[in-house]
Amino acid sequence: MGAVTFREALELIESLPEEDRRDLIDIVRRRLVEERRADIAKAIQAARGEWARGEVKGGTVDDLLRELPE
Repeated sequence: MGAVTFREALELIESLPEEDRRDLIDIVRRRLVEERRADIAKAIQAARGEWARGEVKGGTVDDLLRELPE
């Protein structure tokens, strides 16, 4: 099967019974949540690595603002 255009996907979805469309929505939402959760986990892992390597500095918001270029 070749690539399906967005329009074709919508038309296919619209041809499904209502209950199937609702199930599809639930599945897509769960998958999006899972993807977002995985992205957050990767960001946390990267931040922990930066912290462990000493690449992160502590400070206040004022400290941060003083370091920003004008």
